[in-house]
Amino acid sequence: MTRPERILVVGAGIAGCSAAIALASRGFGVTLVEKQAEWRFQSSGIFIYGNGLEALRAVGVLPRILEAGFAIEDGRNVYLDHLGAPIVDVFYPRSQGGAAPIVGIKRSEMHRVLADRLSALGVEIRLATTVERVDTEGERARVLLSDGTAQAFDLVVGADGIRSQLREHVAGPLAPRYTGFGVWRSVHERPRALVAKIMMMGIGKRLGIMPIADDRLYLFGTVAEPAGRWYPKEEWPARMRERFAEFGGPARPFLDQLGADSELLYTAVEEVQAPLPWHAGRLLLIGDAAHASTPFMGQGGAMAVEDAVVLARMLAEHGISDATLGAFGERRYPMCRFVQDASRRVGEAGAVEDAAGCALRNAAMREGAQRQVDAFYGQLDALRAA
Repeated sequence: MTRPERILVVGAGIAGCSAAIALASRGFGVTLVEKQAEWRFQSSGIFIYGNGLEALRAVGVLPRILEAGFAIEDGRNVYLDHLGAPIVDVFYPRSQGGAAPIVGIKRSEMHRVLADRLSALGVEIRLATTVERVDTEGERARVLLSDGTAQAFDLVVGADGIRSQLREHVAGPLAPRYTGFGVWRSVHERPRALVAKIMMMGIGKRLGIMPIADDRLYLFGTVAEPAGRWYPKEEWPARMRERFAEFGGPARPFLDQLGADSELLYTAVEEVQAPLPWHAGRLLLIGDAAHASTPFMGQGGAMAVEDAVVLARMLAEHGISDATLGAFGERRYPMCRFVQDASRRVGEAGAVEDAAGCALRNAAMREGAQRQVDAFYGQLDALRAA
């Protein structure tokens, strides 16, 4: 009997957990290492559109995600101006497998679901562990871990995020690019009547509201921020209220609630576009390590899970080889690049708005927003089928 091929997955974010689950489900021997000493993840929210939900179905966790999150069954996205006046309602498509068009979920809950699935599969998990050295020459990767152990693996999957330590082995000294935006997120109690995804369109700012559980929702706002600017955590509530002070309508009560006890997170918006190939020897990059995106299309998590599903399928069907790893990058690159470019265009367009331009933008949205959504998801389907 031949031994199962052994794969090391580095990083236990969405990409790493999904890859470890998908690979273990296909019979590979998987070890997952994570630098954090305990399972601890950002406690903001994330929303997942139909394509991401279908990828989670393939990973085997969709029912649990639906239980833990909040599904918007009609796919409605209500667009308002910054004062709460209606612009247009847009409907996102239901997935080909019939999953809800949009699901919101707390990030910590999503990781809990993924962690439970890893445990059920018996995946070896080593917390507080990093890769000290990796040699990718030959048909196996030799790895020295921070716990002092040295092992050989048939493949190392670098899923260690936007500041990947493994990326330099593949793409050289490629640093994340700051986009000029910061994103502010906060979690609040959900009023029973708030059941749609809401996007409020300000002047150069966006502020969204998304249910993420039966009793919770989160706010997510993007705004231009100076490069290199960081704010102490104790300042975050006041800063977020200040950044979105002109917003009224349904966002106003939640902004007024922000205080020292609020669940709140601020991060700079950066992106990574690693060129092909995404592998060097037996080291492969996936997720944000290869293609971190801006948040304006809400597709970062979906692309990470899709990476995991496609990788596991290709390795199971064709084996671990330079040809398979190269083909994986060639398959995923057009999709991820399309999402990155579309998301960046949306962000950059918003950064140069003025009041007159916003009035024209709102009028254009009434005429064409649904067509743009349909075109975007139609292109995703075409790239997936290619």
